Amino acid sequence: MRLVIAEKHSVAVAIAQALGTPVERDGYIETDDGVMVSWAQGHLVELADPEAYEGEAWASREWSMDTLPVDPRQWRWRVSGAKGASARFKRLVALIRDPGVDGLVNACDPDREGEAIFRRIVAGAHSSKPVLRLWVASLDGQAIRDAWARMRPDSAYDGLAAAADARAKSDWLVGMNASRAHTLAWHRPLSLGRVRTPTLDMVVRRDEAIEHHTPTPFWRLEAHMGGWTLHSPRITDHDAAVRLLDTAQGRPVNVTRVERRREHDRPPALFDLTSLQQAMNTRYGVTAEHTLDALQHLYEMGLATYPRTDSRYITHDDLPALRLLLHPRYALGFLDTGQVTAIHDLAQAGALDPARCVDDGKVAGHTAILPTGRLTYDTFTRDLTDTERQAVTTILTRMWAACSTDRVHDTTRVTAAIDTPAGEGPGHGIPLRASGDTPVTPGWTLIERPATARDTPHGEHENGERHDEGDGTIPVGLVEGTYPQAGPATLTEGHTAPPRPFTEASLLAAMEHASRFIADRDLKAALDDDTSHSGGIGTPATRAGIIEQLVRTGNLERKGRQIHSTPAGRLLIAVAVDELKDVKLTAQWEQTLADIEHGDADPQTFLDQIRAECARLPRRTMRLAGRDDLRALADTTREKESYGPCPRCGAPVVRTGGIWQCSTNHSRKNPDGTWQLAEGCGYRIYPTICGRKLTDTAVRRALAGKHPKITGLVSKAGRKFDARLEPDPDRGIRLAFDDRPGGRRRPASGRQSA
Repeated sequence: MRLVIAEKHSVAVAIAQALGTPVERDGYIETDDGVMVSWAQGHLVELADPEAYEGEAWASREWSMDTLPVDPRQWRWRVSGAKGASARFKRLVALIRDPGVDGLVNACDPDREGEAIFRRIVAGAHSSKPVLRLWVASLDGQAIRDAWARMRPDSAYDGLAAAADARAKSDWLVGMNASRAHTLAWHRPLSLGRVRTPTLDMVVRRDEAIEHHTPTPFWRLEAHMGGWTLHSPRITDHDAAVRLLDTAQGRPVNVTRVERRREHDRPPALFDLTSLQQAMNTRYGVTAEHTLDALQHLYEMGLATYPRTDSRYITHDDLPALRLLLHPRYALGFLDTGQVTAIHDLAQAGALDPARCVDDGKVAGHTAILPTGRLTYDTFTRDLTDTERQAVTTILTRMWAACSTDRVHDTTRVTAAIDTPAGEGPGHGIPLRASGDTPVTPGWTLIERPATARDTPHGEHENGERHDEGDGTIPVGLVEGTYPQAGPATLTEGHTAPPRPFTEASLLAAMEHASRFIADRDLKAALDDDTSHSGGIGTPATRAGIIEQLVRTGNLERKGRQIHSTPAGRLLIAVAVDELKDVKLTAQWEQTLADIEHGDADPQTFLDQIRAECARLPRRTMRLAGRDDLRALADTTREKESYGPCPRCGAPVVRTGGIWQCSTNHSRKNPDGTWQLAEGCGYRIYPTICGRKLTDTAVRRALAGKHPKITGLVSKAGRKFDARLEPDPDRGIRLAFDDRPGGRRRPASGRQSA
C-alpha cells in the first residue's frame, strides 16, 4: 500500500478525490483502490535553535561576542513548535512505519521547500521505504491523474533537496551570527539576514536619494509649428535659454530627419508569482503577502495552477488545456463589457492564439499562473473573498490578453534645428525634436491596459527626465526641409524630480531584477539568465514574506501604497557589515543554490564559505562599533524611533533606556536624587512582565493592535503559560487570552515589574 504525503490537508483531499472515492480515516484519507493520503502542516521539522546544542559555548541564552561564531558541525533538527505540529508529525511517523505501507509518495508542493518538508519528515521517521515524486502544478483532477501516471523516483530530485538543505543552513548561519554580533556590538536588537538586509538597503538608498535631492531648474525652447511642437533638450542656464529664445524668434526651422516606423507591441506574457503580485499591488493596493495567500487558497481549491512559479510561459503539453480555457464562460461575468466585446471580436476573427504563450525552454518546473477548468462563475461569486476575486479577474484578464494580437501603432521622430546667424547660438543651430504616436490596431490593449512608466520601476521618472506622450499631430506628409514657425517661440520651465518612493510592486521588481544594481558583467549575465533560477534576490515564494518581516520588525513602514525605511531600518543599514547589505553577494548565493540544484556546485563547499564569513563577523562588527559617528547616529535613532501611538494621548511612544514611554514625557531630578514626571501624559511600558523580558518587536506589534503572543510567562504560583499583549492606558501593557466565545480576548490581570 502506498502512503501519499501532501503539504496541507486541502491538497490531500484534492489528491484523494482525483485518485478514487475517498474515505476519511484517523489522520489520513483512504481511496477505494487502497491508497492512503495524509498531509503535513507546512514545515513540521526545522533547524533547532542554538540552545539545543548542549555543551557548545554559544548555546547559552546569555549571548557573548567571545563565543561567536555559532557553528554547528552536527546539525540538529526539531519538530516545529506551531500549534498541532507535534501531533501531526507523530501521526505521519506512525503511518510511515505502518507495516502495511510498502512505498511513499512525495506530494508536497512542487518546489524546493516542498521537497525539504517531505524529506525532513521521512528522515525524522528513519524510513528507508522507496519514494516516488508526484510533481503536479495544478490540483485539477485530470492533472493529478496525469502526474500520477508519470511519477519518478524521488531520487531524481536529490539536487533540489540539496539546494533546500543548503539554503536553510546558510540562512540559519548568517541570521544567527550576524544578528548576534550586531546586537552585542550595538546593545540593541538588530536582526539581519542574507536577503532581507540587501532588500532593506535598497529602500534606504532610495529614501536617502529622495531626501537629499535638490530640485534643479531647467528650461526648454519650444517652436510651435501649427498643431505640433518641437522642443529643445534641457537648458540649465537661464540666461543662455533667454538668449536662445531671442535668437530663435521668427527664424525658420530646418527639419533634418523624419523617421517613421510601424511598431508591433507584443501581448504581455502570462503571470508568474512576482508579476501577479506587482499587478495586484498596482491595481488594487493589495500587498504581496495577501496576493500569495489568496492565490494559495485558489490553488488549494483547485481553481488556479501552482502559485510559487517563476515562469511566465507554458509548455506544448499544456497547450490543449489553455485552448479549453479560451471559452466565453471565462470572460462573461468575470470581465467588463468592453473586454468581453473585444474578446468576442478577436475570437470571431480567429485572432486568439494560445501558442503565443508557449516556450518550453522557459519552463523549468512550474508553468505560468492560469485558472483551471474547475473555476465557475458560481464559485467566483459565492465562495471567494474580495481579494481572491480580484486575483481571478487579474489572471483571466492577462490570459485573454496574452493570447491576443499585437498592438500596432505608427511612430514618428522628427529631428530639426533653428538656423542661427553667424556668431549667435550653437554652431549648427538650436537642436530640436518632436515625436508622435498614431494608433493603428489596439489589439490586446482592448483587454488589458498597458503598463505606463508610472506603473513599472523600469520607466521611473528619475531626475526630471521628460517622458514624452507625443508632441501633437505631426503632419503625415512632413519631409526634410525648411519650415516657418507658426507663432512665437516660447520657454517652458521645469525642475528635476527625485526618484519615486518604492511601492510594493516596484520593490518586488527591484528584488527580482537585482542585476541592475551589479556592475560585474559575468554575475549580471548569470542573474539575467533565468533558465535555471528565478533571478535576483530571494525567490517568488519568499519575497512577500521578506517584505512583511521587514515591516513587522519596524525596519520598513507602509505609507499608503508607498514603502519607506524607518529610523531603525536606516540605523541597521548604517552599522551592518558591507557584504550583508550587498545585492551582489546575496545574488551570488542564490546562483550557487541554483547550481547545487543542478549538480554544478557542492553544498559542503558552499556552507564552508558561509562559515568562514561568519567567523570574521565579530571582529568586523566591533571595528564598526568603534566609530564615533555611528555611535552618535545610534543614540539619535534610539531617541527618534517611534514604536507606535500612545494609548493615552496618541503621541509617539519611544524607547529611553530600558523602558518605552510616551514622547511627551519629560522628567526632572529632585534634590534627593529621585526623578519626577515634569510634563507629559506619563504613559510607560516597563521591560518585564510575568518574568519575561519584552522585545522591541513585541511592543511595536502590541501598540499596532497586532496582539503578539508571548510564551513562557510565569504566574505567581510558578506555572508557565502563554498569552497575548495588549496596550493598556493605565498599566502600560496587559495580558489577554483567546478563550471567550467568538474568539474575543479576555484581559488578564498580569502586572508589569519595573
